[in-house]
Amino acid sequence: MKRRQFLAAAGAGALTVTLSASLTGCSLVPVIPKRPTSTADDALGWIRHEAGQGGRYTLWLPSAEMGQQISAALQGLAAAELGVPPAQVQLQLPGTGDIARVRATVGSASVQDFALPLARACATLREALAQGQTTGTLTARDIPVSALRSLQPRTSVPRSTPPAPGQLRALVTGQPLFAGDTHLPGLLYGRVLRAPVSAELISRPQAWDETAARADPACVAVVQNPRLQQMGSLGLGIVARTPSALDRIEAALAVQWQVDDGAFDQAAIDERIDIDAHLRRGHLPHSVRRDELPADTAWTLDLRFDVPLAAHAPIEPRSATVLWLPPSSNGTALRVWAGTQDMFYVRDVLARHLALGAERIEVQACRIGGGFGGRTLCTVELEAAVLAQAAGAPVKVQWSRSQEFAQGFQRPPSSHRVRARVHSGRITHWWHAFASSHILFTPAAMPVWMQNLADLVGDSGVARGAQLPYDVSQQRIEFIAERLPVHTGPWRGLGAGPNTLVVESAMDECARHAEADPLAWRLQHTTDERLAQVLRRAAADARWPERPASDATTLRGRGIAGGIYKGVSYAAAVADVEVHRATGQVRVVALWCAHDCGLVLQPDGVRAQTEGNLVWCLGMVLLDQLPVARSGVAAATFADYPLPRMGDVPPLHVHLIDSTAPPTGAGETAMVAGAGAIANALRDATGVRFTRLPVRRADVLRALGTQG
Repeated sequence: MKRRQFLAAAGAGALTVTLSASLTGCSLVPVIPKRPTSTADDALGWIRHEAGQGGRYTLWLPSAEMGQQISAALQGLAAAELGVPPAQVQLQLPGTGDIARVRATVGSASVQDFALPLARACATLREALAQGQTTGTLTARDIPVSALRSLQPRTSVPRSTPPAPGQLRALVTGQPLFAGDTHLPGLLYGRVLRAPVSAELISRPQAWDETAARADPACVAVVQNPRLQQMGSLGLGIVARTPSALDRIEAALAVQWQVDDGAFDQAAIDERIDIDAHLRRGHLPHSVRRDELPADTAWTLDLRFDVPLAAHAPIEPRSATVLWLPPSSNGTALRVWAGTQDMFYVRDVLARHLALGAERIEVQACRIGGGFGGRTLCTVELEAAVLAQAAGAPVKVQWSRSQEFAQGFQRPPSSHRVRARVHSGRITHWWHAFASSHILFTPAAMPVWMQNLADLVGDSGVARGAQLPYDVSQQRIEFIAERLPVHTGPWRGLGAGPNTLVVESAMDECARHAEADPLAWRLQHTTDERLAQVLRRAAADARWPERPASDATTLRGRGIAGGIYKGVSYAAAVADVEVHRATGQVRVVALWCAHDCGLVLQPDGVRAQTEGNLVWCLGMVLLDQLPVARSGVAAATFADYPLPRMGDVPPLHVHLIDSTAPPTGAGETAMVAGAGAIANALRDATGVRFTRLPVRRADVLRALGTQG
């Protein structure tokens, strides 16, 4: 590594900072996330006892907390296993130096991953304390589940363990919990400007008015650095003394951008994932199941569905604060405060790009104001590190809402063709072919060559939810993932939301063809008792046979759907909708959901997660569509990307199934049911199957006019 070059610029004490392009510290192979399986010995590092503090325990939370109440669930588990009140277990968000590496908080797997090792660690600690051992290091015992107090099956879903008062007090009184709340002495504020196009295109700053920017007394530095490259986008950094000055400095710079060829619009994206175009070229490369279907199959049902690009739209745009420490031979060089779903991955990426040993970087986890799979990469953290190094002071980088839309990755669009044959009152043949873009092999992290290699095995995130949960003797389920000019990646439930919506819509159409009750039709096609149980429970809670009646002004309908998430968690939903005949306005008036995620540790948290999923499902059917124009995402504010508002949300009735099965995921499970139920209710009300999402008023009026 060559020494950095700092060039002092005249005026306002600002710096123009440049770095040779040879100093990127990167290689052609991106950093790969490590996802270890935590053991009980690892978990002994999460729970600590302080004899001199009145017997207080500290739980270092191994999972990111982003509103899903995993902190309350694991705190309650630890307290139950230790035999103490929850308030005696103090929660602490860890840094990378506080606990051993854990897997990212993804896939609704925190309870599934961490509950058993934590329970065994707490039981080991409890037994050691009972024997008078109050100091030293323990080795975890391999205690059977049957001997763990906290994981015993219950006769009914228990009441939630209330979170310790400190958590609630901190939230409602605005205590500094989030990365954006971080404040350090001498803190400066940074932003990385990028071309207003997708990072999939090659872009770089071509010209800018540095003199005008430096004339602002709040301007500290203008930073050129190859480490500000994110995929194809090379940015230009600015550092200011106040956050409000960043807008002024950006405007004064008036950056002109060079963008290489590759312009695209919505039509180009639609063309790349057009399922019918792919099928005309032959079989798709990846399959979930590929039975040989007779070429002369007489299809009863043949439908195409199209689901658009969608954003995460978290309440909190991402933020990071970075402090470089004075040079030392082996001490910590860099401290980072960030809201991330994988603090160890952030540390690894920073170590690679900054040519530091990972042990010299400390990443402190902060509470996240909404993650949904979107906080798995290292973005704003690297930007802040580069700017802080250039400015010689701590720097906070807070993305704007526009940056959150434009520079994050999105749920990929998808195009589906579903065919089914109904014969003698059953589905005998099923064919679901779909095209989408990458989710786990996200182009926001993988270069083209690496993604092409990964494509040899297929992206399981794209396929999630496509497995038919019903008994059909002959099935073909196949897909293709196309790299798009916009970046795509994990979004709540990955492919499960769109795929199960399509599956449940097609199941409903088959039931209508057979003139069968949709609930009875599903029960007839499943031998999975847990799936049957949630279907029956949701239907019973909604009083399924009591179908709402239409009148002169309003069409009314009821729909049902169900599914299995990742093969382990179950959900079913019933939706009632109303459609105003004159305006085409659709309103979901009630949603019932039965949810089975095994043993429930924190019922309030599971109910809240289920309700959140149902609202996402409502948005997916009626609102979610991220606009694309001028070679990039065209949304800058929520005015450009409408979300369900409080007035759109109906009464939500969630029934948690009493289960003796081990605890599984709850954070995304209801995505397999809610959207299908709403779509099927809309079909029931209007007599029209809407196959292109989202369904807007104009679509309804057009369909009703055609129907009339």
